[in-house]
Amino acid sequence: MKVRLTEYDENWIRIFEDETQLLRRVFGDEVIKFEHFGSTSVPGLKAKPVIDMMCLVQDIGKIDSFNEQMLSLCYDVAGEWGIPGRRLFRKGGENRTHHIHVYQIDHPQIKRHLVLRDYLRTHPAEVERYTRFKEELAGRYDDTSFYSKAKKPFVKEMEQRALDWFEQHKQGGLYFGEISREELNYNDT
Repeated sequence: MKVRLTEYDENWIRIFEDETQLLRRVFGDEVIKFEHFGSTSVPGLKAKPVIDMMCLVQDIGKIDSFNEQMLSLCYDVAGEWGIPGRRLFRKGGENRTHHIHVYQIDHPQIKRHLVLRDYLRTHPAEVERYTRFKEELAGRYDDTSFYSKAKKPFVKEMEQRALDWFEQHKQGGLYFGEISREELNYNDT
């Protein structure tokens, strides 16, 4: 699949909100919270136009019972897809539009995704640096799998800076992220 990088689009927020309403009807009371994360959630950041959504639930074991409903809504059911304890649903086939990452509320992956999002939202210089890097990689690789693999070390390094930033601001009580400390389960770092 070819790398499709586009300029930030404010409509991505509306697309996230629309899909949230649809998925609330599917998952009902199983959902605790939805989060928009990844590049489409950061104003000014170029992105592949795929909305990454996090669906936080009480019991991940119950989510498999919704597979048929998700298939009827044109989602691929990908199971854990390399991350134990996650359920991944993808919409749009070759021209993907959505990735739904379902995690149980205490899953350790939640924190790094949301902290990186919030770090980028508050650090415009990092957004510019990340955009330039993504443009460079998109020019170098035609295939998304090679693009994603080449991006990993850069993202890992940025995640570490984001986690350090978060720890400094958490200590001073200055962090105002969209998810509470209880929801992030701070005791499980």
